[in-house]
Amino acid sequence: MPTSEDAQGQATPWWRSAVIYQVYPRSFADGNGDGTGDVAGLRSRLGHLAGLGVDALWLSPWYVSPLADGGYDVADYRDIDPAFGTLDEAEALIREAHGLGLRVIVDLVPNHCSDQHPWFQAALTAGPGAPERELFHFRAGRGADGELPPNDWPSHFGGPAWSRTADGSWYLHMFAPEQPDWNWEHPEVRAEFLSILRFWLDLGVDGFRIDVTDHLIKEDGLPDTAGHHHDPHPWRDQEGVHEIYRSWRKLLDSYPGERAFVAELWEQDPERFARYLRQDELHTAFNFPLLRSPWDAGSFREVIDATLHAHALVDAPATWVLSNHDTTRHVTRYGRTDTSYDFDRATRHGLPVDLALGTRRARAAALLMLALPGSAYVYQGDELGLWEVEDIPDGLRQDPTWLRSGGVDRGRDGCRVPLPWEGEEQPFGFSPTRASAAPWLDVQPDGWRELSVAAQSGDPASHLELYREALRLRRALPGLGDGPLEWRPSAPKVLEFARTDGFRCVANLGAEPVTLPQDAEVLLASVDLTDGLLPPDAAAWLREA
Repeated sequence: MPTSEDAQGQATPWWRSAVIYQVYPRSFADGNGDGTGDVAGLRSRLGHLAGLGVDALWLSPWYVSPLADGGYDVADYRDIDPAFGTLDEAEALIREAHGLGLRVIVDLVPNHCSDQHPWFQAALTAGPGAPERELFHFRAGRGADGELPPNDWPSHFGGPAWSRTADGSWYLHMFAPEQPDWNWEHPEVRAEFLSILRFWLDLGVDGFRIDVTDHLIKEDGLPDTAGHHHDPHPWRDQEGVHEIYRSWRKLLDSYPGERAFVAELWEQDPERFARYLRQDELHTAFNFPLLRSPWDAGSFREVIDATLHAHALVDAPATWVLSNHDTTRHVTRYGRTDTSYDFDRATRHGLPVDLALGTRRARAAALLMLALPGSAYVYQGDELGLWEVEDIPDGLRQDPTWLRSGGVDRGRDGCRVPLPWEGEEQPFGFSPTRASAAPWLDVQPDGWRELSVAAQSGDPASHLELYREALRLRRALPGLGDGPLEWRPSAPKVLEFARTDGFRCVANLGAEPVTLPQDAEVLLASVDLTDGLLPPDAAAWLREA
């Protein structure tokens, strides 16, 4: 497997410069024809990922789950859901990926489990005051008859963060009611997750992506948010969470090879963000500000500078991402008048989208992101230029945010539509021709036939080939990956920076063409160039003479 080198030619850990591809298993590839993406389908398409040029794949949850939240409600952390295959198939996938030079990162969901998890079922059966209930957050209600929730915390999926049991007690769930929160103050919970980590490390995985990293520890007493005037909120970023990750890091470092943790953090404070990346805690963390930034040179530069500064505090590599399984695809975001992003799908759903403009900007954003220092994440379909599917019939929507909000929040299904691989008719190769069932989310747009892997392969002007060439160059050029960045003077709506070994990136986010440096060779551009000009909404990689 390839390693990167620093400016002095010394080998550096792979995760400092890696490009990691996110696989959402249900929607990647269906191998057995039942309409659900699975491990067999992923194994059959590993060649696509190796040919794309990524360094690793990150698998969204594939564990046994009732799928109340797309697999983020785990009923068994040590097995594969039958919908995805078997544990033997998972082991084979890891071996085959390693054989192709791909590392494998699995999702870990430590904040909550499924309400069907045996430990939670035992807690329900045991009743109030039983030791089984101490593994979760059970509380008596407020009000004359305990009819009110224990505090005023809201669920991230809408409604209160508490549900009442048949015996009158309440339990905490920061997400859906089917996802009870673990009590991380209990030693049995801590021991269980160390055991889970060992299980997957022994199977050969190369790391873990940690879901809602900062939520594990809650403030003592679970106080109301009303009148809670200090940041953070009482359910996140508590000091005790760092002790947990130090114990995890010690375990991970005891295994051979370069294993890595990736944190999901929406922390806005750069210094608090950096604390998770200290040398004895986690290796990297998702950097969401770039994803949230509008298409504006000033905003992008502010995000880049703040990110690099925060990571330099603890000598951690920055990470960059444009889309994932929880957010509106950036082709659609960049095609709107308001190109920023927040979790406000209810207010933006159905707004006009210029897909041609969004695609043009997405191509430029890819070159910009892949030229920045550190590692980068590609969500499945990014490399094809897929857009958000927004016209999903209400009866087909499955995201719990849609259900919990009473249909106000349109949910995340639009970025989870099965991928198009080949052919002229739906499901475009997602399932084999002998498939016995339609895809689990059967809403692929007709226009995706032009965006399938087969349709784009070999076309030098395609989105896919742009990614393939960019990733090839990123591996070949010593100036890319982790390392320094130096801003160069540029017009107000242009970003221009240099890396080592004469590499330069220019991104024009303005409305007028700009002249590229005459003393530089163009290595790659997101659009065709004429007369040495970089058009609006375009980016180019250069090498100084």
